[in-house]
Amino acid sequence: MSSTHQLDQLKSYTKVVADTGDFESMKAYAPHDATTNPSLILKAVQKDEYKPLLLKAVKDRAGASTDEIIDYLLILFGLEILKIVPGRVSTETDARLSFDTAGTIAKAHTLIDLYAKHGIAKERILIKIASTWEGIKAAEVLEKEGIRCNLTLLFAMPQAVACAEGGIQLISPFVGRIYDWYKKNEAKEYSGAEDPGVKSVRAIYNYYKKFGYKTEVMGASFRNIGQIQELAGCDLLTISPNLLQELKDNTEPLSRKLSPESAQASDLTKIHLDEKTFRLMLNDDAMGTEKLSEGIRLFAADAVKLEKLIEQNR
Repeated sequence: MSSTHQLDQLKSYTKVVADTGDFESMKAYAPHDATTNPSLILKAVQKDEYKPLLLKAVKDRAGASTDEIIDYLLILFGLEILKIVPGRVSTETDARLSFDTAGTIAKAHTLIDLYAKHGIAKERILIKIASTWEGIKAAEVLEKEGIRCNLTLLFAMPQAVACAEGGIQLISPFVGRIYDWYKKNEAKEYSGAEDPGVKSVRAIYNYYKKFGYKTEVMGASFRNIGQIQELAGCDLLTISPNLLQELKDNTEPLSRKLSPESAQASDLTKIHLDEKTFRLMLNDDAMGTEKLSEGIRLFAADAVKLEKLIEQNR
């Protein structure tokens, strides 16, 4: 048994990020960065302690469009988060822009400008964008402007390769949703190193380190601490409060599973992508195609629910 809990052990290998819109949780677990998404914000503003932020957004932007109020609400959450974490906050673009390169770029500019008006430098913001071809191309443009991006809803190697070749700051491969798909479709339980979500992130991490890509890998969407333990050593891991607590309650030794040294020993071969190859490779991956489409639909549906909530409070 170790005298140090696994959360602190993990922090010695990996940058820990809080996956929540709950400020109190962030304070309790002292993560370096924080991520939010439309579903987390929707969940948060329905709690009594966060309702004032929703009301403030509606009041401060009286007469503005619902779209503008949502942008402002996202910034209000981001500003509160940045008072807690020393690093960066990820703020998501509307999922309904997932196939609109120009629209995504425009939305990113809006969000960055809103943060700037509140004195927040763009270095502390990651703009979250779905890992569609159009989203990756938008992020390439933004990165060249010095706006850092977090490519989310990432399930398959072609998405990861396109992000790396595009010079994207960070990607968020979804471990838990990959696991969900295989569990359902193969009617089989997975654990440890054989978990398909774990294997996917390990392959992406090894590919990036082997070929010298600078893009950061942030495992996301965990279902259990076993998945997190298997990815100790990944650049970053974004973890929900309940799993952060499980790590804090566990004092077993935690060994590093991913490292640049082990990546160099992997037998991966380099992939070069153009748009046609990207689309074909993603299409050939049934899990990646289905989970990307489903993820966009779910985030878009929650964005619509958030709009209705704002309308009700006008």
